[in-house]
Amino acid sequence: RARREITLRRARRKDDRALAELIRTVMPEFGASGPGFAILDPEVDAMSAAYEGSRAGYFVLERGGRVVGAGGFAPLEGGDPDVCELRKMYFYPEVRGLGLGEMLLDHVMAEARAAGFRRMYLETLENMTQARRLYEKRGFSRLCAPSGETGHHGCDAWYERAL
Repeated sequence: RARREITLRRARRKDDRALAELIRTVMPEFGASGPGFAILDPEVDAMSAAYEGSRAGYFVLERGGRVVGAGGFAPLEGGDPDVCELRKMYFYPEVRGLGLGEMLLDHVMAEARAAGFRRMYLETLENMTQARRLYEKRGFSRLCAPSGETGHHGCDAWYERAL
């Protein structure tokens, strides 16, 4: 029932404030609040603009007109041109465990594949166990070291999979 109440769509400019709030609320919950984490990326205040173009996309999950989750993709900075990065996928606690992560991740992977990417890379934290289980369930393999040049040296778990 909860999934029927959810709207999945591309992020718009009017979502930027809600997206910044989501990111700045969820990341500290997992200890990701300082140098080396995506919370300090300049794009956090303008997510819709940061993911415009044919090789990037950022998507929101809305329930009752409120953004409750989001995630997207863009080329992996400093990486192979066929590799994209899963970026800033977060959910408020009240919608975790409802299958929305699978729904959003599947959508983002399909969009990335349609944009011409052949592989998807992601960075996360060891303590984000629910997220790591999702990635592994969806076919991501653990890497021994980071790829690209994301600047997120605070992350301590890296994954990749074919699209």
